Amino acid sequence: MQKMLNEFTIGESGVVKAVGGEGKIKRRLFDMGITPGAEVLLRKKAPLGDPIEITIRGYELTLRKTEAQFVTMEVKK
Repeated sequence: MQKMLNEFTIGESGVVKAVGGEGKIKRRLFDMGITPGAEVLLRKKAPLGDPIEITIRGYELTLRKTEAQFVTMEVKK
């Protein structure tokens, strides 16, 4: 099942399938290590849901929901 990273719930994990967006946003996501094939675990969400904290490639990364909405994920079962 595919869904966007900003739709994940705490503890959910998956694999990056595609990174959307254009220009600076796409480049920023790639520079942070969010590339197709990378495994992601959603660790935390702020009380109002923004930002979110993920674990990717062995480190913790904080993203805004506006950034996470460009990342298409394949959910692990």
